[in-house]
Amino acid sequence: MAESSSESSTSDNVVWHSGSVDRSTRERQLGQVAGTVWFTGLSGSGKSTVAVEVERQLAAAGRLCYRLDGDNLRHGLNGDLGFSEADRGENIRRTGEVCRLLVDAGIIVLASFVSPFRADRDQVRAMHRSASMPFFEVYVEVPLEVAESRDPKGLYRKARAGEIRGFTGIDQPYEMPESPELVVHTATCSVEESAAMVITLLEGQGILGKG
Repeated sequence: MAESSSESSTSDNVVWHSGSVDRSTRERQLGQVAGTVWFTGLSGSGKSTVAVEVERQLAAAGRLCYRLDGDNLRHGLNGDLGFSEADRGENIRRTGEVCRLLVDAGIIVLASFVSPFRADRDQVRAMHRSASMPFFEVYVEVPLEVAESRDPKGLYRKARAGEIRGFTGIDQPYEMPESPELVVHTATCSVEESAAMVITLLEGQGILGKG
């Protein structure tokens, strides 16, 4: 994989300025443990659909959460990035930094991104580990033919027609997670069942104050 700008170092002459209210204080106020749930998988796998349902259930239970979606961030923060390997890496790096800021605020983050390269996802995990923040990788697994049959945005059709180059699953590989915290099979599980598995994971890890 080509080297991406995600390897860039911290800017010069800057120092992290800590406040007087830390993450543990905010977590106690909220009655939860903050962390990031990272949904990865092919386009059309159901990442965003499952994340939306998890968000709905968490909010209904009174949990403070926020969902980050790949398309949404490309409308603003990452709107200057294309889909080269380098730009994809930078897209994930920026998103990882946003996740860390939200987790520091005491929020449960639900991030749904194709994030096809293992190294990029591992870098986001390392970001969280360095800050002692929980990180859960959820692989939303679906056979390519199922994802392609769904094709909610018409992207597979365009990729097959040569209108899109470097499309994950067609002419660019997807590197499956080696040790995800959870695998959800959306070809055989309903959205509600898939979301319930994510909620159970969070409960078991003490994120929701149960476990």
